[in-house]
Amino acid sequence: MVYDGLKRNKRFFWILLVVSFCLFTVCKKTDRVSERDFPEIKEEGELRVLTLSGSMTYFMYKGEPKGYEYELLRDFADSHQLKLQIKLAENETKLTQMLLNGEGDVIACNIPITNEGKENLLYCGSKSINRQVLIQCANRGTLLRDVTDLIGKEIFVIHDSKYYHRLNHLNNELGGGIHIRTIDKDTISVEDLIEMVSKGEITYTVSDWDMAKLNKTYFHNLNINLTISHPQPSSWAVKQSTPALAAAIDTWFEETQNTPRYKGIIKRYFEMSKMPGDEPAPLMSPTQISPYDVFFKKQASVIHWDWRLLASIAFQESKFYTDRVSWAGATGLMGLMPRTAEIFGLSSDSLIYPESSIRTAVLLIKRLNRSFSSVQDENERIKFILAAYNAGSGHIYDAQALAKTHGKNPAVWSDNVEEYLKLKSLPEYYNDPVCKQGYFRAAETVNYVQAVLERWEYYKMKVMK
Repeated sequence: MVYDGLKRNKRFFWILLVVSFCLFTVCKKTDRVSERDFPEIKEEGELRVLTLSGSMTYFMYKGEPKGYEYELLRDFADSHQLKLQIKLAENETKLTQMLLNGEGDVIACNIPITNEGKENLLYCGSKSINRQVLIQCANRGTLLRDVTDLIGKEIFVIHDSKYYHRLNHLNNELGGGIHIRTIDKDTISVEDLIEMVSKGEITYTVSDWDMAKLNKTYFHNLNINLTISHPQPSSWAVKQSTPALAAAIDTWFEETQNTPRYKGIIKRYFEMSKMPGDEPAPLMSPTQISPYDVFFKKQASVIHWDWRLLASIAFQESKFYTDRVSWAGATGLMGLMPRTAEIFGLSSDSLIYPESSIRTAVLLIKRLNRSFSSVQDENERIKFILAAYNAGSGHIYDAQALAKTHGKNPAVWSDNVEEYLKLKSLPEYYNDPVCKQGYFRAAETVNYVQAVLERWEYYKMKVMK
């Protein structure tokens, strides 16, 4: 009995020793993770990035990651041969919490620089001066040029937003008179309100200047010149315990901000138009749409499509200019991403050749046709294929999943999947567990589907099959 007791005690001792060793190892590993600065990051070869979903920060477009902050961060990572691991937060507050909890190395999002934040954070990289501005239409009525001009005007903002609170403060400063109209619907975003101003559906709204600047590339008739708030400095941030990482980011920014590469990123997001022009779709003759009709006819037969539908896609993508390159890098007659060419075993240089571009587009359409085979109605499936051609199939799958979750038909575009694609610009929808692709700005895709189909009908009336 004594022997058995000693034996049990000995076994217990060894188990306790092993458990203690494992806990010690885990704690040491956790310490190393929390303490890792730039030398450790370079040694591991991976930078863990915390950011937000959004048109300014990070989103997926045609299957590729995009976003102004993301592209800057990717440039920094490339300069140090680092891979990026992206982790998205729900809001700015959680970004800081996640950073301090050791879930990431850097906040790649312009967060406000505050004295409170300086107790735990090192601000680094580009120091932006943001401010709130009035969004008004440049081609309707008299422009407001001073905050006193806001008296007597209706301004629409989302309820309990920072814009709502700023307008309330400004209204008190002016002694009242601003008609603040709040939007309580959870289906309306700030960017939706900006679009509504552009279309004349509302008169005024408010946004941050950088968001307004980006949206001006979508809606050219906006005026964003009237500032209504004090300037707020903002930048990226890292933990106080990683000064080497902060220094590396600062050095990169100083060395890069005047390079063509950096200026190219600025141009893509804040200068290049992101909406198709409103040029008409002229015919070359009563029997010919474009110089490339023979290629459209040849390749359309492969997928049993009307060749005039391929021609309509081409016009929407490039206006039949074979050397066209979009803000996102979509290239050539059919507006294909270089990654798409690589998937089908082609070089991105081949996309400038009309026949090669059309052939690659048909291969993509063939794949999308299989992807949406559950949409049995052929006319409906064409809408899904066009939407995925423009946005990438992932966002359309998300919209289908949301539609199904909310009792709508995932195999019908109008008033069903289309509506939930629009809602993917709102956190409560793109953060839904059924969504895998995150934030998406749907106006371009919705307009794209409609424009291609309307032009196809025009071509069918004018040109024989």
